[in-house]
Amino acid sequence: MMALALQRIGHAYFGRTVLDAVDLCVGTGEVVALVGPSGSGKSTLVHIAAGIIDPVRGKVQRSYRRHGMVFQDPHLLPWATARGNIAYPLRMTRMGRRDRQDRVARAAALTALEEDHLDKYPVELSGGMRQRTAIARALVVEPDFLYFDEPFTALDVALKRRMQDLVIDAAAAAHFAAIFVTHDLMEAARVAHRIAVLDVNGRGVAGSRPLPGDPGTRSDRAVFDLVQGFLTDDPLFRHINDIDERTAA
Repeated sequence: MMALALQRIGHAYFGRTVLDAVDLCVGTGEVVALVGPSGSGKSTLVHIAAGIIDPVRGKVQRSYRRHGMVFQDPHLLPWATARGNIAYPLRMTRMGRRDRQDRVARAAALTALEEDHLDKYPVELSGGMRQRTAIARALVVEPDFLYFDEPFTALDVALKRRMQDLVIDAAAAAHFAAIFVTHDLMEAARVAHRIAVLDVNGRGVAGSRPLPGDPGTRSDRAVFDLVQGFLTDDPLFRHINDIDERTAA
């Protein structure tokens, strides 16, 4: 079954086409890593899929119940504790206080946030703890679909790996589907069931490659060999590290 279907999606900014005729489907419980050259429209596509912006043309079909989203910046409320930030999406519902507390506790457990972390404010938390809080906030609504928009780009290598493991474990435990936008092919090969490659000019999905086994079951050597094979032998990944100078800082 399909959790999400993007059909012929097109978008433009100030007359410049950034996406054109993009088709992408994500199955129930499937994590798809979306990769592509810098400036190819990955973040725009995921924002359209999540309903943050409307496409100029095309259709988005969402067959899931509810979704959450995790950005590169955690976007935490500075005046609220980690507990308060996680609970924030539930404050807009009629859920009782005890049920909200239970939901927060479950989401915190999925992201390995301990009790003493929950009563700290964002300024008191490390970068990794802030990102854990942001992921817990996305999980607290018990989504069956999650959007990750390059969530670990700003983290160092060791911390990035711990965050990847967190996503892998949470996806297995909560059984959500996801689009995981990343520019890091090693990350894509660790967290996803399938890698979809956006065309260098955003003109559709150039192709996709299924990954062997489930996320979390691949050894470091297997991930390394997969990525090296993609980069050296698979023409689909030829332009993966290109940079669009119009969007580069």
